[in-house]
Amino acid sequence: MIIDLLPFATNSSKEILIDETYSFAKEMFINTDILELDDVKVKGKIIKNSLNKLDINILVKGIMVLPCALTLKPVPYAFEFKIEGNLEEMLKEIDENYKNNQKSLDILPIIWENILMEIPMRVVSDDLHDLKTKGHGWELVTDEEKVNPSLAKLKDLL
Repeated sequence: MIIDLLPFATNSSKEILIDETYSFAKEMFINTDILELDDVKVKGKIIKNSLNKLDINILVKGIMVLPCALTLKPVPYAFEFKIEGNLEEMLKEIDENYKNNQKSLDILPIIWENILMEIPMRVVSDDLHDLKTKGHGWELVTDEEKVNPSLAKLKDLL
């Protein structure tokens, strides 16, 4: 997502408005749990502050499709987050080069890094009506805490 910084170079503007929708290529999903990520909305602005540094203030929202932790069926997962701060510092954190005299800036690495941080540990589909939870020699273990009956009396001591 390339942003033209020419208005800052000519001092014709102190801010650049961003209002775009972006669809990510499937090649970016390698080594992630994301199955699909289309129509991510990016809205906000880039501001040139009094120190001639660039600050970003954007809202990113969309829907990523992730595999269900139990059935591996695709599950849509909505996300929304804000990115605020100094652009130069953010690009240094993700090892992207930025020079103050550039005429354009790619903010996609910043957005992608924040999307990766929004991926939950696991998602579970709402329609699990046919899911088997027991079988011969196995049982589905959930997050519920089960207490061993022989150790239940120890709980009273604490």
